[in-house]
Amino acid sequence: MRKDSEALKQVLRDLEHLHPKKIDLGLSRIERVLKKLGNPQHSLPPTIHIAGTNGKGSTTAFLRAMAEAQGLRVHVYTSPHLVSFCERIVLAGGIISEATLLDILARIQRVNAGEPLSFFEATTAAAFLAFSETPADLLILEVGLGGRYDATNVIDHPAATVITPIDYDHAEFLGRDLAQIAREKAGVFKPNTPAYSAEQSSLVHAVLDGEAVKTRCKLQSMGEHFSAYAQQGRLVFEDEKSLLDLPLPTLRGTHQIQNAGLAVAVAKSLLIDERAIAKGIETASWPARLQALSKGPLAEMASNAGAQLWLDGGHNPHAGRALANAMAELDAAEPRPLILIMGILANKDAPGFLNAFAGLAQSLIAIPIPDHSSLAAENLMDIAKGRGIKASAAYNLNEAMKAAIDAKTQTPPRILICGSLYLAGHVLAESLD
Repeated sequence: MRKDSEALKQVLRDLEHLHPKKIDLGLSRIERVLKKLGNPQHSLPPTIHIAGTNGKGSTTAFLRAMAEAQGLRVHVYTSPHLVSFCERIVLAGGIISEATLLDILARIQRVNAGEPLSFFEATTAAAFLAFSETPADLLILEVGLGGRYDATNVIDHPAATVITPIDYDHAEFLGRDLAQIAREKAGVFKPNTPAYSAEQSSLVHAVLDGEAVKTRCKLQSMGEHFSAYAQQGRLVFEDEKSLLDLPLPTLRGTHQIQNAGLAVAVAKSLLIDERAIAKGIETASWPARLQALSKGPLAEMASNAGAQLWLDGGHNPHAGRALANAMAELDAAEPRPLILIMGILANKDAPGFLNAFAGLAQSLIAIPIPDHSSLAAENLMDIAKGRGIKASAAYNLNEAMKAAIDAKTQTPPRILICGSLYLAGHVLAESLD
């Protein structure tokens, strides 16, 4: 096992050097490799293709849990991973083994023969090859970046396409024009194929409607064709034909009502029954999404001090608003000072993320994200102070935790580690040690 782990790390490092750019959107390179592999993307089970800015992972988790509760064998492709790269590829319900992935990647390297191929293109081709060789009833396929020119968008005839909430993110690749971002994400629409959208801003909604007409796809939008809302401790889903009384999601936050509702709409199109839908809502799990940490050295430090410790990988303004709302709900139920331990990539919108925490967070401790280009602590501190949040810096998580616990608060604090999925992955890896 150890030998496979080291070999896999080396192969993944090698793949990073096949293309000068880390991200280079386009389909020609992956189509070339897939053709040499016999076009495995044409030999997949019915596929649900999911694009959007936020909520892709949670919607995927709900839909997977519903399908598996129905007894279906489900493939899943997501990114990025948190602890192990193998998390990205689920084969018929189980994470791909390192040995299997090594074999698949070796075949990708052979047919590619050293030609330019981005890391995501190589690993997406590997996923398609693995999926084509393992029987399953359904594939849930998450877009990596954008939509139209994302490497996953070589699927010609998905069973359905899904658009989760769209907002600003990856500005260096997708730009700052929200309408254009929405058009690119709508590039996953396919003719005569059902499409489902979460609630969107009026601008994004209008763009998606227009793209659906151009593509001749059948778009159903939350708030127009179906709805989901909490009522008397239950999740109510309603569309033109039915009304379902369902349990509330175990995934925390009011935004998960919307993610679950979107998954319900898709599940119904797959003829998944109400019992399986209900069970999926109750059993879906998705790490680092408003996760209460109870294991590992950091959780032990918090517990010994009577503090709460939460983890979330959200990193853009939309995620910041959802996360702040969830923290406000927790504060209403049990008031505690909120301390943010935050690391965020230099290319992310830290001001937009922190806007929602003004008046809510008492203080922020800025930390670097190991092995990634983080926003400088001084810059993050200035952004926080500009929103009335006290700020300091720490060299690492342990130092930040000690500072949070030692903060002079009247009651033990609620500590939230946030700002990056890469930071969240580092936290979860530490909790496994």
